Amino acid sequence: MGRGKDLNSICSSGTATDIVDRSQQSVCPESGSKNRTSSKASLWPGFFASTFSIFEHHNESSVSEKKTVQSRHNGWTTTVRKIMTSGSMRRIHERILGSRKSGVYSSGGDIWLLGVCHKISQDLASDDAVTSNSVATYELDFSSRILMTYRKGFNVIQDSKYTSDVNWGCMLRSSQMLVAQALLSHRLGRSWRKTPQKPLDKEYIEILHLFGDSETSAFSIHNLLQAGMAYDLAAGSWVGPYAMCRSWETLVRLKRETPNLQDQQLPMAMYIVSGDEDGERGGAPVLFIDDASRHCFEFSKGQLDWTPILLLVPLVLGLEKINPRYIPSLRTTFTFPQSLGILGGKPGASTYIVGVQDENAFYLDPHEVQPVVNVDKDDLEADTSSYHCNVIRHIPLESIDPSLALGFYCRDKDDFDDFCSRASKLAEESDGAPLFTVAETHSANSVRHSNALDGSSRSVEDDTISTVHVPIEEGAHEDDWQFL
Repeated sequence: MGRGKDLNSICSSGTATDIVDRSQQSVCPESGSKNRTSSKASLWPGFFASTFSIFEHHNESSVSEKKTVQSRHNGWTTTVRKIMTSGSMRRIHERILGSRKSGVYSSGGDIWLLGVCHKISQDLASDDAVTSNSVATYELDFSSRILMTYRKGFNVIQDSKYTSDVNWGCMLRSSQMLVAQALLSHRLGRSWRKTPQKPLDKEYIEILHLFGDSETSAFSIHNLLQAGMAYDLAAGSWVGPYAMCRSWETLVRLKRETPNLQDQQLPMAMYIVSGDEDGERGGAPVLFIDDASRHCFEFSKGQLDWTPILLLVPLVLGLEKINPRYIPSLRTTFTFPQSLGILGGKPGASTYIVGVQDENAFYLDPHEVQPVVNVDKDDLEADTSSYHCNVIRHIPLESIDPSLALGFYCRDKDDFDDFCSRASKLAEESDGAPLFTVAETHSANSVRHSNALDGSSRSVEDDTISTVHVPIEEGAHEDDWQFL
């Protein structure tokens, strides 16, 4: 569990392309202007604290009151307390106070956000201006990620009566965020940041259009549900990471309507790195380099030996809780330049995890209900504020649901080779608990870990493949471990 120090030691001060002026930071409608927030922040914490203290004081003093009064007042206290601690009230609290900075930056550890290191120093001897700039750069990077949330008021899904995905669509929304990030990296580069200036980038608007809430948008939940019928996807039903990844694979295949690679709605091959064809049944999945090559060749219809590729790795890393042995490796994947984060969250609540700092994971939360906003692909003046947020939420890595999926995007063969090298090293340093392994080709007797940079490889025993993540009984349905 000492990997946090390792991450800090390899974090550089950042690339020049990743240093963005704080004045360009877009403002999330949830948190409001930082200047307005700061003036309110000094008043509202006291309000919330005093409110709860009143409740507590009332409970203590009511002991001496008559039972009838006590019952009536306790009932009122319970009702108000539920309101104050409800999800809606929590959202109001966050809107007023802005980002949850207490506990976010307090450790002073480096933050890795989708392969980019942000140095957050809390050293009293450090330059406050430098620290402030680092925080601003991180917040702008975070708020530039595309947010997908519950929506209400869209056209009815298929033959159902659903016009909203509230309470059941968070895994679909989380997966949309990951694929949207892959498209951002492909079309605009990892250093892209959203700015308030208009007109907006055409490529950015075209990406948002793909995720609209109607059948006319290629990657809408309408089309995802249709493509995922073979994996039991249905409106109103919960879905797990493995089924979600396979549904994307099917949808992307159905949407390949043109032979021109650059005109594809998802201009990259997709490879689901899975232990077997039926889902994760134990053992670390193996990324076979020849399989990745085959996916690229088939995607290009034989025109190219290699194309950009999106890798999805569904995993089960424990029973009810994630096995602590995997946490250092999960943390390290965010240092990969190819990182697209994790589909995961707490049990029953999928989120899109985009970064880590020490023992915490930062995520974008789809559990916010917003009206439908379908962005026209030619509208460069569109209001896209509902697709971004700078309310920074975090959870302990140890509390992540063990059913999750990793995502990686490789722009070209060199990028893929670099990824394989990093992944192989990570597997070798995992103390016998690799997330997944890398092999050159299918082999019944051994796994050949490839050093993709220099072409060398070495044979190792097959026990890396036989590492058991979760003992699942024969014939057990995969939904037994899937989560919302």
